[in-house]
Amino acid sequence: MISSQLHQYLPGIDEKISYEDHDFLKSGLKLPSIVRVSRLAVLDGKLLLGELGRIDDARFIRLKQNLCKWIEGE
Repeated sequence: MISSQLHQYLPGIDEKISYEDHDFLKSGLKLPSIVRVSRLAVLDGKLLLGELGRIDDARFIRLKQNLCKWIEGE
């Protein structure tokens, strides 16, 4: 889940994306936001209409690592 409710940020789990980040523009976001790793949803692929944006590979790797830590209860 991606949210612009920055007060919900959980350090070590979520990832902030701010105007200052070099991948902010290509992310497709309109406001600084957080990727909430602990808030997941499963959707039917048919509901997805297209791609809104992209994040850098390094950020994606951090998100996957944070997800693993969260699942493992670290």
